[in-house]
Amino acid sequence: MASPATSDDYTETNVSLTFGSGTLGGTLAMPRGGKPFAAALLLAGSGPTDRNGNSLAMGVQPNTLKLLAEGLSPVGIATLRADKRGVAASRSALASEADITVQTYVADARAWAADLKRRTGFACVWLVGHSEGALIAELAAQDSSDICGMVLLSGSGRKLGHVMREQVDATPGNPPEIKKVVSNILESLEAGNIVANVPPVLQPLFRPSVQPYLISELALNPAAILSQMKIPALILQGDNDIQTSVADAQLLAAARRDATLKIFAGVNHVLKIAPLDRAANIAAYADPDLPLAPGIVDAVSAFIQAHRP
Repeated sequence: MASPATSDDYTETNVSLTFGSGTLGGTLAMPRGGKPFAAALLLAGSGPTDRNGNSLAMGVQPNTLKLLAEGLSPVGIATLRADKRGVAASRSALASEADITVQTYVADARAWAADLKRRTGFACVWLVGHSEGALIAELAAQDSSDICGMVLLSGSGRKLGHVMREQVDATPGNPPEIKKVVSNILESLEAGNIVANVPPVLQPLFRPSVQPYLISELALNPAAILSQMKIPALILQGDNDIQTSVADAQLLAAARRDATLKIFAGVNHVLKIAPLDRAANIAAYADPDLPLAPGIVDAVSAFIQAHRP
């Protein structure tokens, strides 16, 4: 364990967890004095995302999870955020991208949750999932006594295929023939079939090595999964999100009538204030210094405080 980094309100320590095929790396943030009232595992979204919520290879650096940890720790919530398997300090834990399915990340989340529970001494810990991490949180929390409850940030309420088709349709410059090819590829993957001949322009999205992962996720319905769960759930969504939408949040909330739904005006997918204009909205994804939207941290901490065991 590395020596802790400190601020006026909390300390951060690099931690590791040997699990599955290798060692995973993360950061434990503790309130100053080490006396939190709760502990939360922060789960990143899709793609090669690190512990801070960044995917530098894709030009995405909003620091969403880092900023969330920096906001929650000083108010009494210990947090643990980790590099996804195959990324940064967790890179050596993945031999091949083709080995990854949704259940790989679910197993990692459960292992980290148990580790956080052990480190902090709490009877259970919270899962805070961002974007695709919200789905991972739902799956990891199923039938687990280690989990107190969930916070779902910018999560989808629909199957991945619906979301991907919508995003391709909404991307400026995509010709109708590409949209049709994408739909056909998704239909094959939804049926559980690998697609051998993917056009070069679509290789980044549907490369052979990522298709097993897509197949594993395309079958999942986040709202249906949530409907079967009983633990406390906060659903938080920005209305300027161009990846998921208020309608997604409402679908999740409809599946769990006892869940808490909070919609934030002017907030985008990475929980920053940003306009709906696509270029300006996406620019916020690359600004690590832009703070989280006002009220985000307060909403998460208040919910955990109100529902702690």
